[in-house]
Amino acid sequence: MAERVAPSRVFPTKSLYELSVIAVADKFITFKKHLFYLPEKVVFDLYYQLCKEKRLCLIGMEFSDLKTFSLMLKVTNRRIHLLQIFQALMDHGMRVCNELAICYDVCCLGVRENKNAREKIINLGLKLGGFLSEAGWYVESERVLLACKELCVSEEENLQNWCLTLDCCHKLLHAQAAYCAFRAAAETYQLAVRTVDKLKNAGHSNANHAALYAEFSVLFYIRSEYDRAYMWSIEALKQLKPSLSARIKIDVLRQAAMSCVVKREFQKAGLLIKQAVYLAREVFETDHPIYSDVLLDYGFYLLNYDSINNSVQVYKFALEIREAIFGKMNLLVAIAHEELAYALYVHEYSSGKFEQASYHAGKAIEIMDKLLPVEHIMLASTKRVKALILEEIALDNERTPLSEQDLLLKSEGLHLSALQLARTAFGEKNVQTAKHYGNLGRLYQSMRKFSEAENMHLKAISIKEELLGLEDYEVGLSIGHLASLYNFHMHRYRDAEKLYFRSIAISLKLFGQSYSGLEYDYRGLMHLYMKMDEQDKFYEYTNALAEWRELRDKHVESEDPPIDLHTRPQPIEDVTSAFFAM
Repeated sequence: MAERVAPSRVFPTKSLYELSVIAVADKFITFKKHLFYLPEKVVFDLYYQLCKEKRLCLIGMEFSDLKTFSLMLKVTNRRIHLLQIFQALMDHGMRVCNELAICYDVCCLGVRENKNAREKIINLGLKLGGFLSEAGWYVESERVLLACKELCVSEEENLQNWCLTLDCCHKLLHAQAAYCAFRAAAETYQLAVRTVDKLKNAGHSNANHAALYAEFSVLFYIRSEYDRAYMWSIEALKQLKPSLSARIKIDVLRQAAMSCVVKREFQKAGLLIKQAVYLAREVFETDHPIYSDVLLDYGFYLLNYDSINNSVQVYKFALEIREAIFGKMNLLVAIAHEELAYALYVHEYSSGKFEQASYHAGKAIEIMDKLLPVEHIMLASTKRVKALILEEIALDNERTPLSEQDLLLKSEGLHLSALQLARTAFGEKNVQTAKHYGNLGRLYQSMRKFSEAENMHLKAISIKEELLGLEDYEVGLSIGHLASLYNFHMHRYRDAEKLYFRSIAISLKLFGQSYSGLEYDYRGLMHLYMKMDEQDKFYEYTNALAEWRELRDKHVESEDPPIDLHTRPQPIEDVTSAFFAM
């Protein structure tokens, strides 16, 4: 019998360049003084090798030097790796972002009287501030860009300086809006508007402001001023040109899509967000932070368009990408956890299985608690999601050792905290504040505080109707919740009946006969007609529920996969033409 030979292990062969990088990295201190002569890409590869070897303290000292880090910002084709290195340093406890912001402040002080050096420092500030924002470190990004802005506005009034000021406002507004620094963002917005007017008055009306207008839209969207958000997104779409960068096209498409979603223009939103997904995938591929950004917006569209299962899949993929780049302790990761938690909450509402949703909501709160001030408004939304989940777990308390009352009290504390944060940040007459009132209404219903529940629901409805109109989805949602209170707990069946009819009318108009939310309205009507002994009406809505269930099953079965892997993006002029033709 022939002797059996053990298969040899095959090791990947490293190139001579890779071996050289490893060798120099091994003696980095010795060779450091010679790095000045190497191309930026080679130096970057050395730093990346040090990161792979976990020599983070050494990289931290290097990256804290503004001159060194500015060279790394020039290596644009290694952006993902730069983000990963930067986050690894932050996770290691090295506040590199703060060191860079301080260094930039010092540079700004030193060039105020040097016109030639000033423009160079402005451009460095734009790149550094943009990177810090992209990396999720918004406070430090704002600090850099504010210093950069002061240099811009201190220059003489001319076309070049106005353009630099607008570029700075664009990046600064992004950081401030993302961090919900609304007062500072309002000042930046006003400066940008004034600067655009200066350009127009000077005869430069052909300047393209698509990216800036998209950031205007983002600001008003986050502030829940949806009409103004929609208006600015339309202005951004009008300025989209084939010559613009893919990044600008994607940002405009996704923000316009989000504005269309909250205005319930789902056909338009679907056109825009899908093109943004296809374009981001083609240009940046599927492991890039820009692709994860687009996926989060796509998940939001799918969730609101009642494609709940697909929404969950998309949110999970977006979270995976962000965790691969930004690790575990980053605001961008926390936001992805929160959005996935809410989608899972909606997805599992009828099953009562909220373990996954609770986990992701908990992770979002854990990260934000470590990275944000105690009373930061970004915590309001996360607390709201966690409170909603706790309430549902409490009502099915066989799954938890805690008592129903304990869980409901925890939920109330979170809801009240979120409401206070929203009122402080947005004021009383705001959609976000109204949502928190509505959530408290549902909670008080579960706690059998029916008078308080009614008061909360009426406040929510009043604010939403004033801001959104009588037939908006948010109004229908709150009306349905008040109907449930009247029906199941206060025995005001005729009042509940009127509200159910109104809620159903809104749902049918916006979503059609297979909309998931119709189930609860039909069941509510069946209950009240049974209580009032109106058998004909009871059977009418029993049949309506059966028909709905058939339509719903067909709807779920007919849903396409969330992402078409073979579709390529259309030319941008075709997309905008199709949008404005709708």
